[in-house]
Amino acid sequence: MPVRESAGARRNEWAKAHFSFAANSIQRMALLLDQIRATAQRVAASHGLDVIEIEHQGGGKHRILRVFIEKNAEQRAKLAEATKARNPEESFLPSDVEIDQLAGITHEDCQQFSQDFGTVLDVEDLVPGAEYTLEVSSPGLDRKLYGEHDYRRFRGSMVKLQTFEPVAGNRHWHGKLTEVNGRGVVLDLSAMKQKGRKKKDAASETVEIEFSNIEKGNLVPEF
Repeated sequence: MPVRESAGARRNEWAKAHFSFAANSIQRMALLLDQIRATAQRVAASHGLDVIEIEHQGGGKHRILRVFIEKNAEQRAKLAEATKARNPEESFLPSDVEIDQLAGITHEDCQQFSQDFGTVLDVEDLVPGAEYTLEVSSPGLDRKLYGEHDYRRFRGSMVKLQTFEPVAGNRHWHGKLTEVNGRGVVLDLSAMKQKGRKKKDAASETVEIEFSNIEKGNLVPEF
């Protein structure tokens, strides 16, 4: 005897199928982002650059693929040497910050990388669908910090961190990055007023935050 399926059941099946399709699409894009990141780094290396991060946002005709690049360590070192040779007594950076900590990216770097990388993306069809916008830029002075390597590189800089779990009742911290160890980082809080804390309470204090508890971190421009 045939069984007539209710509209509610059909809706449930449609919802399950739609959810499954969406999940598969997200999973596929995540896999493609790994390929895109590897391809971007390959193209960047040919220009003496490193890829810091890749972001994919939007959908349909409004998709944006953002790539943040910087000169690689060798090129940054050359840039630092050339700058010091031109201005041996002059520096526009804080005393604890070296020039090779900067990205060193020019408009020409972004343009050349964008052209070459965009061509590879299209040839290899790494971004599904015909319409998307590719944006390439330097990470900026308030750049995000990714992992222990970044924190070691920018030791001595002012940073702001947000934690997953509160530390001493606070999830938002501003201070100078004075120490990086295997567990996490140490901030000197004396130079910055902490959210929810009085300045006099933060004076001459330090706080240690574990890497596993850092939700996000950014540099704080000082100039």
